[in-house]
Amino acid sequence: MNPTQLIARKRDGGELTHEEIAWVIDGYVAGQIPEYQMAAMLLAIYVRGMTNAETAALTESMLNSGVTLEWPESSLPRLDKHSTGGIGDKVSLPLAPLLACCDVCVPMLSGRGLGPTGGTLDKLESIAGFRTDLSLDEIQQTTSEIGCVITGTTPELVPADRQLYALRDVTATVPSVPLITASIMSKKLAEGLNALVLDVKFGSGAFMKSVEIARELATGMVAVGQQMGVSTTALLTDMNQPLGRMAGNAVEVEESLEILRGRGPSDLRELTIALGAEVLVSAGKQNSQNTARARLMSELDSGRALERFEKMVAAQGGRLNAPRPIAPAHALCCNRSGFVAAIDTEALGWIIIELGGGRQKLTDSIDHSVGLEMLVRLGEPVEKGQPWIRVFAPQSKFDQIELRLSAALAIDDECPPPTPLILERIAE
Repeated sequence: MNPTQLIARKRDGGELTHEEIAWVIDGYVAGQIPEYQMAAMLLAIYVRGMTNAETAALTESMLNSGVTLEWPESSLPRLDKHSTGGIGDKVSLPLAPLLACCDVCVPMLSGRGLGPTGGTLDKLESIAGFRTDLSLDEIQQTTSEIGCVITGTTPELVPADRQLYALRDVTATVPSVPLITASIMSKKLAEGLNALVLDVKFGSGAFMKSVEIARELATGMVAVGQQMGVSTTALLTDMNQPLGRMAGNAVEVEESLEILRGRGPSDLRELTIALGAEVLVSAGKQNSQNTARARLMSELDSGRALERFEKMVAAQGGRLNAPRPIAPAHALCCNRSGFVAAIDTEALGWIIIELGGGRQKLTDSIDHSVGLEMLVRLGEPVEKGQPWIRVFAPQSKFDQIELRLSAALAIDDECPPPTPLILERIAE
């Protein structure tokens, strides 16, 4: 095969076969196809898109570039959740141990912060000693013994994705639905799952701003999962305001613990239960959404999910009872009365990064003590001088971001129409 000819065909709108896509991926990982040619292929895909068959072939080829987790026939069903990311999205922390209480295993491979959205691994590393670099053997052992694990990927799993993502980053081809689909699904399929639920977010704090693009991504990922033999569904969820009240690292761990104690913000609890119910029904562990939700609420309210989280943290070297420093708090007040009409949620994410709670470049260290607490929600009435957000940061850093933070809140005389947290379910 000739890579130049394949690139030209794709650039002109032609369709590549499964064999051609596998040849390109294998050649790139092996160093036989140079970066400049792979960059040209990524650009052609970015401009022309891919059919469902091409996207599935790309996903499978990336999956086959490394090893996959293998489980004994006698093991419990393996379930997982993936979120496309949002501000304050900490669902993975309570959901993994919650599902593990329901006679399933959760080998959750997670990532770090991407742009303004926080990363699950960064949050967990605010727990003293918590390891996110488990080996394949440690992942399988911890999952078998505890029922759940949350860790990063290993070098053996989907090496094609690491190479391609680095190239996409420098060629401005990251926001491509087929490339995003293949990246996400290849890593999730490498876990050896029986069922997967996808939390695809839309809105000001999401990677996908519009419902239409979020729906396109969700539909494509569900199709690939089903084609690869994994029962897959997706929920489209609103990210026009932070999920829960806390955004940061240590503060999100604290809020996750509140959920595991049967308390916490209602939206965070609702989404955790909804995603858990989806995947339990998909795996055949519950007959209906109602019975699944009842089981999950029972495990939360009884404290059993918290106990499972404590065991997982200990198994991964974490000391949950060790102090998690939180930076000094500063309140910011509303400059007028009215109703909360809009929140620039993406701006809040970038502000957290500026405070030190995320990375502007890969080598940056993270200050786990900084973050934000939302004191108001969309549609709520507010009074002039009422605190609307609490910032956890040193005084000097708070002073630097105060004006931009004030601009992130829009107050109007009219109450905006309510929007549901979960907009839509996609199953095929």
